[in-house]
Amino acid sequence: MTENIEILYEDDSIIAVNKPNNILVYASYFARNIKDDDLVTLLKQQTGFDLYPIHRLDRKTSGILLFAKEKEFVKDYQQQFENNKVQKQYYAVVRGYCQAKGIIDTPTKNAETGMYKEALTEYETLETIELNIPVIPYDKSRYSLVKFTPKTGRMHQLRIHANKISHPIVGDYQYGDRFHNRMFENEFNWNNMFLHAGKLAIKKANTEERLLLKSSFPNDWDKLFETFNWKKPQ
Repeated sequence: MTENIEILYEDDSIIAVNKPNNILVYASYFARNIKDDDLVTLLKQQTGFDLYPIHRLDRKTSGILLFAKEKEFVKDYQQQFENNKVQKQYYAVVRGYCQAKGIIDTPTKNAETGMYKEALTEYETLETIELNIPVIPYDKSRYSLVKFTPKTGRMHQLRIHANKISHPIVGDYQYGDRFHNRMFENEFNWNNMFLHAGKLAIKKANTEERLLLKSSFPNDWDKLFETFNWKKPQ
């Protein structure tokens, strides 16, 4: 990857970046077969800093990600995530017409530990569309633009919860619908998962000041908004 990672915010303690699709945050045993540079390595090359991830996004998810410049800052920020003090908004394109609003409270299983934990997600449908493109078993296809507001931060929470309400995220090959994923690739050449971390609010370390962050959408998203004539969330 040659383009620089977009830096959304920086101070003495943290850097916030707009993570592209298809980049690991950091190397791990579970992703040992992926040989591309991870985000920590790319940011080290770009900024010169040894950075420490405060939270994580899936490899195929884009959007806001926070890194600490020193290990001493990690705990304060991570505690805010663990105590559900961080406000997050994600955007996703899902299969079908999703209901206007709802809450999903299905526990999720951690793939690393095998343990189930309580998980809560609020959602709101922002846009819908019906396309004259057949996808098995129907002669047309329907999609929704959904805003997800997770109240907990479990592994793959939004992907699991979207699938739980029968509206899996387009481009998700683990929990999604392969027929719709392939249609997006074949008809539109959109190959990424449509899940984007668009907004985040967190308290700065050792202060009461609130930091509000917003990230721009990747290119596939911009093309989708134009093609579907959907209003881009602000």
